[in-house]
Amino acid sequence: NAETVIDAQTAIGFGATGIGLCRTEHMFFDPERIQHVREMIFAKTVADRESALEKLLPVQRQDFEDLFTVMEDRPVTIRLLDPPLHEFLPHTDEDLEKFAKAAGLNLSDVKQRYETLQETNPMLGHRGCRLGVTYPEIYKMQAQAIFEGAIAAGQKTEKAVKPEIMIPLVSMPSELSSLRIVVDDAAKAVFAAAGQTLEYTVGTMIELPRAALVADQIAEHADFFSFGTND
Repeated sequence: NAETVIDAQTAIGFGATGIGLCRTEHMFFDPERIQHVREMIFAKTVADRESALEKLLPVQRQDFEDLFTVMEDRPVTIRLLDPPLHEFLPHTDEDLEKFAKAAGLNLSDVKQRYETLQETNPMLGHRGCRLGVTYPEIYKMQAQAIFEGAIAAGQKTEKAVKPEIMIPLVSMPSELSSLRIVVDDAAKAVFAAAGQTLEYTVGTMIELPRAALVADQIAEHADFFSFGTND
């Protein structure tokens, strides 16, 4: 598991031949980014959500460009946003007030949204691919950042960067098939703008009992599986 350039460089120094899991949510907790993430969460319309995501796109793109530059042509499996959204929210009344003021939002609206997002069972709640289904614009932004970062890194290193994109917490084939379309469409748009293409794969982690039971059906839409055996 590695998300930062330092982690990747250290891993290579110890003989790692690739990154099995890059958890993109770790990139969102940076103090300079968390405000934009929270604005995205509190957005009431798709347009407002996309506006917040636009602010995240350049830094997310740079994350991937830097990571791919260090890893060169070694495999890197990137998991799209996985945890439930409440994990990104401020937790104290004081922090909620600071966020509301910075975002220009009504404090009572912020508190109501905060309470609405609380999960009774976060591990099986509104997270992973379920976020992607509800808010496909999040995965669209991440996929765009991955492809743009990969192209930029490939131009730097002159190596064939081949991203492996993981859709998390899939439990049925339709989740993967619909979100794969989001990733593929992002790839087409980036490749058309850049005037070049690159190879990539889209897969998922088999980490839910249901996913294990219907893995043969999910496999019809996946280029690869990894396995979350702690679950």
